[in-house]
Amino acid sequence: MKKVLIFSFLVFVMLLGGCKGTGKALGPDESKPAVTTAGKSFFWDKDLRPAVAVPSKLVAQPGVEPAEPALEELDIKTAQPMREMQPVTEATTVQPMRQLEPVAPARTGQPELVTASVEEMQPVTREFVAPTRTYDKIVPATGLIAMDGVDGHILSMTYPRPDYGIIQIEKAMPKEIRLNEPFTYAIKVVNLTDMMLTDVVITETLSKEFAFKGSDPTALTQNNQLVWEINSLGPKANKTIKISGVASDTDQLEHCTAITHTMRDCAMVRVVQPTLELTKIAPAEALLCEPIPVEFVVTNTGTGAAQNVQIVDTLPAGMQTADGKGKVVLDAGTLAAQESRRFSIKLRATKTGVYVNKATATSASGLRAESDATLTNVRQPILAITKAGPQRQYLRRPISYEITVINKGDGPARNTMIEDIIPPGVTSIEATAGAQLSTSKLVWELGTLEPNTSKKVRVSYVPTKEGEVMATATATAYCAETVTDTSKTKITGIAATRLEVVDLEDPVEVGNTTTYVITVINQGSAADTNVRVVCMLDDKLQYVSSAGATAGSIMGRTVSFAPLRNLEPRTKATWRVVVRGARAGDVRFKATMHTDTLALPVEQTEATHVYQQYNMSN
Repeated sequence: MKKVLIFSFLVFVMLLGGCKGTGKALGPDESKPAVTTAGKSFFWDKDLRPAVAVPSKLVAQPGVEPAEPALEELDIKTAQPMREMQPVTEATTVQPMRQLEPVAPARTGQPELVTASVEEMQPVTREFVAPTRTYDKIVPATGLIAMDGVDGHILSMTYPRPDYGIIQIEKAMPKEIRLNEPFTYAIKVVNLTDMMLTDVVITETLSKEFAFKGSDPTALTQNNQLVWEINSLGPKANKTIKISGVASDTDQLEHCTAITHTMRDCAMVRVVQPTLELTKIAPAEALLCEPIPVEFVVTNTGTGAAQNVQIVDTLPAGMQTADGKGKVVLDAGTLAAQESRRFSIKLRATKTGVYVNKATATSASGLRAESDATLTNVRQPILAITKAGPQRQYLRRPISYEITVINKGDGPARNTMIEDIIPPGVTSIEATAGAQLSTSKLVWELGTLEPNTSKKVRVSYVPTKEGEVMATATATAYCAETVTDTSKTKITGIAATRLEVVDLEDPVEVGNTTTYVITVINQGSAADTNVRVVCMLDDKLQYVSSAGATAGSIMGRTVSFAPLRNLEPRTKATWRVVVRGARAGDVRFKATMHTDTLALPVEQTEATHVYQQYNMSN
């Protein structure tokens, strides 16, 4: 029993001696404090794992001697209070004591982070006077380097210690900021190792005088803390975080950064599991007349080979392969891990409609994958054309036609064209803009005509002969049937008969004669028939004779000519009436014309002056 008590006392003395250590460099098997918080100190072992935690009152404070320990102390192995001293048996293993280094007291109010991978960043000095960015001070115990630049402060820390760097953190802060004006500072995290770091967590504790506005990337907020979780940070990789906010008070801002991470050294056993993934790619829309391109991509997304892989696609009714089959079967063979095979085929639809289906990939070992459903809407343009014009038109008068083409189908009519055949016996061809004359037809290129839309064009001709004009227009488009429409117009002539009357001698002396010439002119495009001319003589005139296209006769003071049966277009007929002046005065000679095409007679009057020669004896 005496031996046990002596041994316990020696352990207790060694523990006190470790707390009063001078902070010399640690040996290869010794650990170093990770972070000091209010009331606890944490250590790393040689593998950088959390080690023993002891009460903060055992940690040496600068200039303060540690108090004598009470009987109730922490058990070194379990970190639990020892209520009473237990006897030590021969089987009991005594752990070597670890020397503690003095650490600075933690700032009050900081969160307690129980982890081996935590280091708080604290500014070394409040003011920096160097005009350029220089190293101001290095704190060996924390690896913290404070740098001062023209535009601000940069705090750099190598974690867990300067001679064994895993992560480096640089915080760039402005020297000063104005009250209530936004500013931004940055935190840069660098992986100094050649290994992947995982589960990296950065915690930024903000001052209460700082109004947080946002960060890039977005942080998780916990009271006055910002937390960023980085799942992995590759070898020599870095990550920059930007924080924006506003100083809401003139008190100095103090922002502290803490970081945790995981570095794993694992022995892995590779488990092989091939997995199939199938992708089917088909167009969302297609026209009935064109082939439908479809692609299949099968991939072994797992590990290990997938053997005898086969793709099967059972087609829906109305769709088939190029050779008329209703099923697609493709052999992909053996797929190594991460290997893909791509197949391209062309299908065709026998009718319009919406086609939805899936494909399946299988392997010899029972692997199975199903593609997402593809939807293809098979459509078709359907054209209709009309050519509207007059049913009758007079010769040498323009005939105007309006040609309308409409897409009545559900698919776009690409490369839509209208062709209008120029009929024989016409001239003076006119058309709306865009028409191109090609030999004996006019062509309009209309581009794409969407479903339920139409376009109109116009054309006109001048017929040169009587008869019937057959005007035909045709519309064509890609994947649409050709449509045609014909408009018939009957061409007839029209008579336009004009009457003229002139006297050959004016004035006329009493007793002398003058001749009235009556001319009938057909200016129209058709013959006029039954042209009749009747003349009325003034009572101061005396009938002498008449002649012309037809014979004339006198009855009283009326001269009538026999009807002229036919007066062709662009021709004229003439009659003459010779009269003698019977008395002096102004006389009127009136001629009246009747034809079959005129509903009312045409009258023409010629004035003649008959004078009396004075006797010289008078």
